[in-house]
Amino acid sequence: MEVCQVLHMNGGRGEQSYAQNSSLQRKVISMTKPIAKEAMTNLYRNTFPASLAIADLGCSSGPNTLYAVSELVKAVDEVRRKLGLQSPEYQVLLNDLPGNDFNAIFKSLVGFHEDMRKQMGEGSGPCFFAGVPGSFYGRLFRRKSLNFVYSSCGVMWLSQVPEGLEDNKGSICMVGKSPPSVVKAYYRQFQMDFSLFLKCRSEELVAGGRMVLNIYSRKSEDPSSKEFSYMWDLLSVALNEMVVEGIIEEEKSDSFNIPVYTPSPLEVESIVEKEGSFTIDLLDVSQLNWNAYDDEVHQSEAFKDGGCNAAKILRAAAEPMLVSHFGESIIDEVFSRLGEIVNRKSEEKTEIVIVTVSMTRKG
Repeated sequence: MEVCQVLHMNGGRGEQSYAQNSSLQRKVISMTKPIAKEAMTNLYRNTFPASLAIADLGCSSGPNTLYAVSELVKAVDEVRRKLGLQSPEYQVLLNDLPGNDFNAIFKSLVGFHEDMRKQMGEGSGPCFFAGVPGSFYGRLFRRKSLNFVYSSCGVMWLSQVPEGLEDNKGSICMVGKSPPSVVKAYYRQFQMDFSLFLKCRSEELVAGGRMVLNIYSRKSEDPSSKEFSYMWDLLSVALNEMVVEGIIEEEKSDSFNIPVYTPSPLEVESIVEKEGSFTIDLLDVSQLNWNAYDDEVHQSEAFKDGGCNAAKILRAAAEPMLVSHFGESIIDEVFSRLGEIVNRKSEEKTEIVIVTVSMTRKG
């Protein structure tokens, strides 16, 4: 599986789109907003730049993309008004892999500008937008061209499926029953990817530039704990049921693995310190439920039931990878079964852990 080609959220605004099924990710942005706001406020107060270049990495599409950006811009505008300063101009650089639905973002920019004018008035500096397709596990921007980097729920995705997963039969990711070789392979890939991510951002940020990352995480130091892998593990159950019934070939199922790793807070901290380009200003851990539902995202009342809602959230992210590997014909059946499985296990806790790390580029 070529991750760069098949890893993207479902586009458009249809029933299965990420735009309609990203309530959980919106809650993450909302919950951690004070940390991003503080980092942006401190950056502005320390430098008072005439222009600010902000990059959102793994921006996806839908309401969350411009929601995150708007909160960062409003944080600056609040400070500059209190101090009686002229507004900076904003360059907003939206990054995701080439399969991302950038057109949906661009179509929503007129409404974004109108909303920002209403909220901040005519005195606020202009926002210039650009889409930047490409993997954030490589250079994306000119050297020392960014002031602020933001990424929410993106860095858990790896640059590739780790090598050496042949023994991970019956599972599509790293879970409790995965052999030690599989656990080591996933962690090794995350170490390499996250270190490269930090190195690339350090080259693109100005000295003193800030970066805030929200990363799906786990409390346990056991990499195979089921905190975030819980839903992926249940997806494995659905696929395994279909193997038993002869709907999916066993070999086809065994060769499918998800390129995702959820680090512990300690792992995030140790890799940042080892790479050496950033100072950690704050590392915070929060949690929410897989079945999080946000009324700000207009979903049908029918999809508030826990299993269906959780299945739709996962489908918005996983469908392109599954289609690439299995074809389209099984997709509806897979996620229908997943919803039923989640409902059967409704008594189990399905909490997601988020580690938020706020960093400053060393001078």
